[in-house]
Amino acid sequence: MAPTPDKPLAGLRVLDLGTFIAAPFCATLLAEFGAEVVKVEVPGGGDSLRTLGEERQGIPLFWLQESRNKHTLTCNLREPEGQEIIAGLVRAGYNVVAENFRPGTLERWNLGYETLSAIDPGLIMVRISGYGQDGPAKNLPGFGRIAQAFGGLTYLCGFPDRAPANPGSATIADYVSGLFAACGVLMAERHRAATGRGQVVDVALFESVFRILDSLAITYSVTGKVRERMGTATALAAPHNHYPTRDGKWIAIACTNDRIFARLASVMGMDGLTKDPRFSGERERVANRSEIDRIVEIWTASHGMAELIAALNQAEIPCSPINSIADIFSDPQFAALGTLASVLHPVLGEIKMPTIVPRLSETPGQIEWTGRELGADTDAVLARALGYTQARLDQLRSRGII
Repeated sequence: MAPTPDKPLAGLRVLDLGTFIAAPFCATLLAEFGAEVVKVEVPGGGDSLRTLGEERQGIPLFWLQESRNKHTLTCNLREPEGQEIIAGLVRAGYNVVAENFRPGTLERWNLGYETLSAIDPGLIMVRISGYGQDGPAKNLPGFGRIAQAFGGLTYLCGFPDRAPANPGSATIADYVSGLFAACGVLMAERHRAATGRGQVVDVALFESVFRILDSLAITYSVTGKVRERMGTATALAAPHNHYPTRDGKWIAIACTNDRIFARLASVMGMDGLTKDPRFSGERERVANRSEIDRIVEIWTASHGMAELIAALNQAEIPCSPINSIADIFSDPQFAALGTLASVLHPVLGEIKMPTIVPRLSETPGQIEWTGRELGADTDAVLARALGYTQARLDQLRSRGII
């Protein structure tokens, strides 16, 4: 199938062999824009994501969101006949394989890149792992929390007099790696279109985290400076923090240059701050962060959230209430953009989940269905792609292959 006006990735056929989030999220992003994605799971239990997090009426909520738009097929990759199924699907035109096992696992199952690319030289294989495909740590187990610790993010989170904190979610590394991997697939697809050759897209969880740590590495390489935990402050700008409000809430304010600071000083009725040698420039404010933060904190604490937001927005000073998920569900901006997509589930009824990002003007992505029941499409996929008869399917099922 060639790309169509409403599905730009139609024709991209993906086998999602991964578990949990990283490689599966890459495949979900592709599925949202028209790729045909078959999620391959172990018979009986399925992907461990099915049991992670909350459920309602026996239905796993996390699964509904992160496996949307995918067909689901059960196949035991440890057995030769299961390996034959995957090889057959590659032969039948599934031209992208996404996995996030430890390096060498697929090779042990006779499904490594060398084996599968011999069947289809145009094969693109996404390989996401904790530490990458090479190096002394490559065989170590890795999850998001571990990658965030190893990659340097966790060290920066929390207050200097306390233990490093979890940076909001232990899945940041998984999602960022899945996003980098999806970009890699699209670049590899351009190369394949020009040459007919596929390649490996290798993403290490820790490298994805390390890549987004702004100027941390280049600063250390030049100056030897080690950035430490700073609580809610920001290393490169001030006042750039979280501040209390009179009504018991918290507001984020970001002054990233002198012009914004001058506007903030004016809103606070303290224009003289811009002439104070401690605060006259960005570097001076960073050096005297605690003093300027205290001044802003006293001001915000004497006003309610609504009043602060109105005044700061009027002055074009970047700010936001620090939203909980409950706040998000009632925010008019989220509603206006449809950031919370409403999806109809056959059992749970209308449910909400994050909409598709990015938002394309001509070929927007679509949520066609939520994560499906285990093995829901096994028979259909194998009959259509490999020509398996019902007798053959029944035989494989009786032996635990599917």
